[in-house]
Amino acid sequence: MVNIPMSAVSIGGRDLAVRRFAASDAFFRLLTRSAAYFVLTLLGGFLLTLVFGAWLALSTFGISFFTSQSWNPNPDILKFGALAPIYGTVVTSTVAMTLALPVGLGIAVFLTELCPLRLRRVIGTAIELLAGVPSIIYGMWGLFVLAPVLQNLENNYLVPAVSEIPILSTIFAGPSYGQGILTAGIILAIMVLPFIAAVSRDVFQTVPPVLKEAAFGLGATTREVVTRVVLPYSRVGVIGGAMLALGRALGETMAVTFVIGNDPKVRASLLAPGTTISSSIANEFAEAKEAMHSSALVALGLILFVITLIVLAAARLLLLRMNKQAGA
Repeated sequence: MVNIPMSAVSIGGRDLAVRRFAASDAFFRLLTRSAAYFVLTLLGGFLLTLVFGAWLALSTFGISFFTSQSWNPNPDILKFGALAPIYGTVVTSTVAMTLALPVGLGIAVFLTELCPLRLRRVIGTAIELLAGVPSIIYGMWGLFVLAPVLQNLENNYLVPAVSEIPILSTIFAGPSYGQGILTAGIILAIMVLPFIAAVSRDVFQTVPPVLKEAAFGLGATTREVVTRVVLPYSRVGVIGGAMLALGRALGETMAVTFVIGNDPKVRASLLAPGTTISSSIANEFAEAKEAMHSSALVALGLILFVITLIVLAAARLLLLRMNKQAGA
């Protein structure tokens, strides 16, 4: 009978376990890498599909497609320019972020620093429920409730109040019909507000309590703690939440379609009706019978894709610069 040393058995079992763990780890690495490559492939497929579908319009109109606001789907004319939808998309998103960002940060600061414990959960749940409301509900509410109220306020109070002020008289030139760029911007602000508030609240809660306690111990007020400790520590998360909200604002369709007026013209007044890229596609794609018309709408989708990509890239560069400055 051959005696096998116990040390040899233990070494052999250990080698077998190491090989098993190495194989499972390699499989897991391959699985996760495949998932990442799948996302890149899917994104590239989207881009190629948009470029292929938009090529007819882009090659026909050239640079004038981006600089002209003429949009005529008449089969005898078929002349298209994307300036008005681009303008409407950028302006409505800017109005939305201008209104929603300070309010969302204020809500997050209140929930994390000032709100009583018994109200914190109630308000937080209400914010999460607000984020779950379908966009078409916002659009219907904006059309039937907000638009008439704004029409009355703008015609009776806002337009007369700024009529003698040089710049504001142009930005808020009347008359107001209730449906316009400002109304769409307000609706978008309400829609993206929960994203900013929820993400900012979560990143504010990651600030180590010892940092805030040290600031309070040195005599800092709540405002100073928020502006000099909480916001600098969580700035990356706050910017990430703002970019998430901006992406929602840029691509929102139904709510904006209800309240923006859907007029493909560029006007300086925020009270005038306008259009966005998403609303133009939603309004016309089902009725686009001509190949040129369909290609122009796909080109709008490509432009929206590029705008979103530029915004995300700019946010990424900003975060990298901020991290370098913080590490310097």
